[in-house]
Amino acid sequence: MPSTPSATPFPLRIAAALVALQGAVLAVLAVLEISHVAAERMAMGVTTSIFFAGYGLGLVGCAWALRRQHSWARGPVLLTQLIQLGLAWNLRDFPLLALPLAVVGIAAIAAMLHPATRAVLEDDPTGSRREDQQED
Repeated sequence: MPSTPSATPFPLRIAAALVALQGAVLAVLAVLEISHVAAERMAMGVTTSIFFAGYGLGLVGCAWALRRQHSWARGPVLLTQLIQLGLAWNLRDFPLLALPLAVVGIAAIAAMLHPATRAVLEDDPTGSRREDQQED
């Protein structure tokens, strides 16, 4: 059983907040996309909106899971940050877009790889770490 949210280390809280922000931005992009769908590109606009909404909700779910110290959220969160860094690189000619994407991506990766975060999200299939904590 994960420890209580109050025991969540600061770097993990930062990572969760950044991921929640990314999810919210994707949800806003979904709404903007669906509100500007033209008849000649209806299928593309609707599917793009559904993708953004689903991905955004998924990221918000991952942020929630991180705050509750569920280790399964690590993979999707780190993969999202790598995708975001690639997107920032592709947008490097537009620094007002690329820099925030890169900064948030790097900050989230750093927070996820921080030793305190790694310790809390560590998978221990033997359960020995939990047994040690219960003895204390």
